[in-house]
Amino acid sequence: MRHFYLKTRLQIKAALCKQEEIAEYYQALIPLIAKPVADIPLMAFDLEMTGLDSQFDQILSIGLIPITAGVLEVAKAKHLLVKIVGSVGNSATIHGIVDQQLAKAVSAKQAMDWFLTQTKGHVLVAHHAPLDLCFLKVEMIRSYHQSLAFVAIDTMAIERKRLLRKHDVIKEGTLRLDACRQRYNLPVYAGHNASVDALACGELLLAQMASIAGNEKLNLADLLG
Repeated sequence: MRHFYLKTRLQIKAALCKQEEIAEYYQALIPLIAKPVADIPLMAFDLEMTGLDSQFDQILSIGLIPITAGVLEVAKAKHLLVKIVGSVGNSATIHGIVDQQLAKAVSAKQAMDWFLTQTKGHVLVAHHAPLDLCFLKVEMIRSYHQSLAFVAIDTMAIERKRLLRKHDVIKEGTLRLDACRQRYNLPVYAGHNASVDALACGELLLAQMASIAGNEKLNLADLLG
């Protein structure tokens, strides 16, 4: 039933969409919805931003890494720097990106064109996906003058659901990407780099899937919450 609802929703959005690029993005997703997750092309991604408010802060960088047939394609990982209005300010202490690095960065519109091209025909994967998707949706409206409904697996939401089956209360910090990875004995990476965090998120999803289902195939609905 969940698959049918999502597929129908995408079909309607594709039919009503006035922007060809976005309509084609929806159409590329429709055939994937009913497939097992292991058979769906996935794209782990991460954004670095100047802050956490999607209405006022800006995207600085985007990291992508495809997951095909349960394998992270590290050689195909990509990273893009995005120009902003003004200075990165004190946010540089978090993400390490300074104003000089953005001199040759692409515009926000070019970044959204690139993101659509790179992720077309993929289901997205992110840790705390709603935050990153809010920034993408705001920028899509600025670039294309209409919103885009992404299909994304949220590794944080998966972990929250798993932990709540064992505990009544989840301690602060327990759902951070590094903390989640530790529970699956995954290696420690330096955080706050879009490419590295996309890789870390992709590895976490594969570990979660193996823990949830073993050798059994999961449906997309099992991971969308």
